[in-house]
Parts: sequence; C-alpha cells; structure tokens
Amino acid sequence: MATSSVSKGCFVFKPSSKKKKKTATTFDDHFAKSTDDGETASTRLDICQKLWDMTKSETGMLQDELNKKILDSLLDFIKKCASNFQSQANDWASLMRASEIPTAALVLGVNVPDHDMTFQSLSELLQQSVTPFVVSVQAKECAALKHLMQKVLERLMGVDVAMDDDEEEDGGQRSAPTHQKRVHCSLGSLCEWYNSVTKKLVASPGKKRSSTAMDMPSKPPIVVIFKDLEAFSPRVLQDFIVICSRYVQKLPLMFVFGIATSPSTIQHMLPHSVSSLLCIELFQSLSCTQHLATVIDKLVLNPDFPFKLTGKVLQVLVSIFLYHDFSVRNFIKGFQLALVEHFHSQPLSVFCCSKREALARAQTLSHEDVEKVRQLPSFMRYVESQEPQKQVELLTNDQCVKEVCQSLLKGLRKYHKNYYPILRCLHTLTSSLPKYPLGKQIRELHISCLERNVWETEEYDNAMQLLKMLAKDELVAVLQKCVVILSSSQSKKMKAAHEQLQNYLAKFDQLDSLSAEELMQDAAASPEKDLQKKTDLYQLQKTLLEMKETRRTKKKTPFEVLRNQILEFVDSLVKLYLVPPETQPLSEVCYYGASGVLRRHLNATPRTSIQTALSNPYCYLQNEDLKTDGSAVSNAAPDICIVYKLHLECGRLINLFDWLEAYSTVVSAGEGKDPESSDYGKVDELKHARFIQAVSELEFLGFVKSTKQKADHVARLTWGGC
Repeated sequence: MATSSVSKGCFVFKPSSKKKKKTATTFDDHFAKSTDDGETASTRLDICQKLWDMTKSETGMLQDELNKKILDSLLDFIKKCASNFQSQANDWASLMRASEIPTAALVLGVNVPDHDMTFQSLSELLQQSVTPFVVSVQAKECAALKHLMQKVLERLMGVDVAMDDDEEEDGGQRSAPTHQKRVHCSLGSLCEWYNSVTKKLVASPGKKRSSTAMDMPSKPPIVVIFKDLEAFSPRVLQDFIVICSRYVQKLPLMFVFGIATSPSTIQHMLPHSVSSLLCIELFQSLSCTQHLATVIDKLVLNPDFPFKLTGKVLQVLVSIFLYHDFSVRNFIKGFQLALVEHFHSQPLSVFCCSKREALARAQTLSHEDVEKVRQLPSFMRYVESQEPQKQVELLTNDQCVKEVCQSLLKGLRKYHKNYYPILRCLHTLTSSLPKYPLGKQIRELHISCLERNVWETEEYDNAMQLLKMLAKDELVAVLQKCVVILSSSQSKKMKAAHEQLQNYLAKFDQLDSLSAEELMQDAAASPEKDLQKKTDLYQLQKTLLEMKETRRTKKKTPFEVLRNQILEFVDSLVKLYLVPPETQPLSEVCYYGASGVLRRHLNATPRTSIQTALSNPYCYLQNEDLKTDGSAVSNAAPDICIVYKLHLECGRLINLFDWLEAYSTVVSAGEGKDPESSDYGKVDELKHARFIQAVSELEFLGFVKSTKQKADHVARLTWGGC
C-alpha cells in the first residue's frame, strides 16, 4: 500500500484477516511441503496430533501416580511438624525436638532432568494444603550466603531485599525518592514480616476463605526447598543452617533437601555440630529404572497403541537413558520425536490409527497410494510368497490390493494382540532364572524378539535348560502368573492358551498321590540301600556300576514328564507368536526404524555438529545463497564460516595479516566491486573488527590459539580436514 502526503506523518494500517489465516496454517503448510506426499499430510498430521496428546496424557497420569506416594508421605511429615509447632507442650522431649529444624531428605536418584517436575508438584501441593510460604532455591543462584538469604527473602516476601553492599552504594542517593519498597537482608526482617502477615490472617476470620485455607494452621510453616543439595557450597549451607537455628523459636522453618546420589551426602557436607541442629527424616522415591519400566509398559508394550518402535530405535532410546542422563522425561521426548518423524517420513502412516479408521482408509486408496503399498519391502515379500496367478493380480489390480490390505491390517492387529501376552509370559518364566539369560528387564527380551528369532539364540536354549530344573512349587508359581497374564487378553488364541495352562496346573494337583507311590517304589528298587551293608571293594564297585546303569535307563517321574510337556507347550507358543515384526506384511506403516536419524537428533556429537555448521552453513540455515561446492568459500556465509574455511588452507601457524587479507578479498566479492579497482580487497575498520570478532569466536571454540613463537601468528589446534 502506497501513501503520499504533503507533510510527513505516521500512518497505521490494520492487518488483514487473510494474513492471520496464513500464519495460523504455517505449521500445516510446512508439514505438507516437507513430506514426501502432500496429499495425505493433513490426515497424517491429525493422527500424529491425536497420538501425541494420548502419549502426553498417559505419561502425565503415570507421573502423578508415581509421585503420589512419596508426595503424600512428604505432606504428612510437614503437616505433622506444623502441628507440633502449634502445640505448646512443656515436656523435655518436645522442647528438645522444637529446638531442631524439621528436614525432609528427599532422595530422587540421578535422573536430574526429572527433578523439576517433582519439586513443582511438591510446591503446588504444599501451597494448596499446608502453607503459602514455599520457596525453592538452586545452587547456581546461591554462590554466597548473602545470595541465598536474598533469594529466600525475596521469594517469600515478594519485595526487593537490600544487602549491605547495596546500601553502601546507594548511600549518597538516599534522598532520591524510591517508589519500590526495600527490606534489609536478615532473618529479623523475615520475622517481622511473618508476624505481620499471620496477624492479618488471624484478625480477619470473617472474610470468606477457601476450604484449603481453612485447613491451614494459624501459623503456617516456612518451607525452603534445596533442589540440588550436592551442588551447594558446604560452607554456605552450614552458615545458613546455623543462622536459621537461632530463629527456630520465632519462625516455623522447615527444609527439604533434594538429593540425587545418596543420603550420606548430608554427612559429607555437614559436620555433626550443624547436622545436630536438624531433625532429618529420609524419603526415597522410585528409582529411575523402575519408572522407565512403567513408561515402557504403558507406551511400548501396549497392543492398543498403534505406533511401534523397532528394536534398533528402542535400543537407541534405552542407551541414551542408561549412559547419558537417566531421564525418563527425555526418554518420553525421544519417543515423541520418533512419532513425529514416522508420520513425517512415511506416507502410508495414515494406517497407523485405530482398526476401524485404517480399514476405512484402505478402501479409498488412490492409485498412487496403491503403488506405494506395492513398493513396501514387506508387501513385496508377501507377493513373492503367493501363487503366480495371485502375484499377477496383486501387481496389476488395484482393487485386489485394497482388499488384501484390509486383511493384512487385520492380521497385523491380531499379531500384536498375541505377541505381547506371550512376551510377558516368557519374561515371567525367565526373569527369575540365575544370571538372567534373556534379560532381567522385559525391554531386553522385547528388543531381542524384535531383532531376531529369539528361540534360535543360545540364551534361549540356556533359559529352557534352567527351566527344566525348576522345582514344582517354583514352576507352579510362575505358571499361575502366566495364567493371570493370559486371562486379560481378548484374543481367541490367547484364551485357548489360557485354558491349556489351567489344565496343566490342574494336573499338578493330581500328581501328589501318584508321585509319592512311585517314589516309594523307586526307593525299594534302588541298590543304594545295600551300600551301607557291603564293605567288599569288588561288591562296592559292582553296586556303583549298577547305579550308573540305573540312572541312564531311569524312567522319568510324572512331574518331570508334565514339566517337559508344559515347557514344550511354551516353546511352541514362542515360536508361533514371537516372530519379528518385519515378517508381518505392512509392518512399515506402524513401525519406525530410522535409528540413525533419531540418534543424530538426540545424541549428536557437539564437535561434529560445529564443524558441519562452519564448513556447510546451508545444512542448518537452509538459505539458498549459501549453497556452494565443498571446497568453495561463499561470500554470503557468516564471518566465522569464512574465517574457518580459510584457516583450513593454512599450516600449523597462521599469519594474521595474510588471513585478514584473504578474508577481506572474499568479503569484497560480495559487495559488487570491480576486481580491477584499487579499492577491491581493501581492509577498512569495519572489516577489521568483523575479522577480529570471528577469530575470537574460533579461539573460543578451540580451533586456534595465540602462540609465543611469533607475535603476529596464531597456532592451529586442528589438522587436516577436522
């Protein structure tokens, strides 16, 4: 829009509604443009959003359930301490206990990224039901005692807290009017503020108060949460506790220590003279590995959740968890990233939804979609396994492919309905065996079953050999657990397996009398009874040989026969239902297997990423002007990229003047100057400043450093192309 006016002025134009609609659909447009098939992009985006929301709600509920037990116990402890502070008992034990600061030592494990969620939930619960005076502090903001005191007072009182240094600096400006209230940084100021606030609460009983506020005591406690106790300076922590102990009769102070490693950390950080001022009670949260097991059980081992991970992708996520951060929250984010990548890269992921929706979409496939189905490796293997006439029909008739797709999608659903119960049964049977041949956690067994035929492995044979050595009570106990697992399945085949296992368990009850009689017969026929009577060496040798032959030809007891029958039945179930998912046609529509892409996103090496960004900035900036050959230097690239590529052409020592001249030449090429002119490549103050800044950034990243060998040179810290 053009505006002409005789005089200069300011014109305001209201944005049109068309622009708003365009910005509202930016993400949808980006998803459609960046995918291989833009026609189904909106459908895939909707399915992805539904599964994303489902994942978020399920994991949120799971997190609340896991934190509920420990948070409830913490709330009970703080409420009990608050009530003890309100009572005016005069007995010696109460007085001694009242002189200590109640402290909850909350051991959360080393999954530090997950601590914020727990402390946030704890703060919200405390403010809702116990006290409005809750403050959280971290070590990085409390390097000194004065900083710790200032943070605690500011967050409790909601005003600026002046320290002695600030008062000295503002000494000459006290006459200036200040509109913001400032309080001296001391616990005495906190006492005055607390007394005034609590008096107002008691003096206004007529006002309407919420039910949670009515439950709060007249003098609610002040709870200070130390999120990362190990990171605090021991001296700062000790001084703060000593100062607070002197005000414990005036202020109902309570501490919560967030511990990541071990409760012994308190003993290492606090001497006895300081720890004796605290009344410490220990609270242990669920370990991160147990938390991960529940998340995997909810997301990965759920037959009703359509999106699946291959063995390699799941191994990447578990490896990052075990060897990097122990964060369940990051594991969930990795799972969500795999979900988005699957729907972004796989056009046929429109079938990764509920059974009814998938069958309806299979009936309305276009010719292009049918061709994509034919190109799937699993569908190609399915076509090769059919008769020649059926193969021709599948390759030429689109309607036939649609009908087959519907039956294959149903078969894929049945495969998942049968796979997970048998997987849980096998894990129940083998998880208590010595040395855990198939893994202690079910995720290990699941990864093995996804990658190969598990019954062909040596570990499976060892597990079966150990199962044949189980006693009756041990075998019956694990079989009863398997019966419970199979009883929850709605599959017809699993119901039949459930009935068969129940029949085997019923036979165990009928074995008692029969096995006792046979054992008595074996004892009567055994030559061991003559060993005590005969002392002749020849007779002893003869008896031992007879015993050896008897053991070779000894009949199996009814229990051993029945045990072998049960294990053969379990082995047949494993071979029938625990086949890898890649053997199932159309498995690509719901299984995500790009482990390399996921690893680059989640576990990128910083050095490699930095070198890629400096040598090829187009990789990250996606600017068409930055597209060049591998050896060329683009004048449109950032200064640090130009300087980096020029330094690769130098030796171990780099002359700064020559480096600057080369940089100026490259930059001048982008200014449109004539190469024959005298000003071309001339170094001005602006180019010189830009060059110095780029070299400083390279030095900060560790590519060059200053050297004492030559004053006008820098030493290169990398060599070759790295």
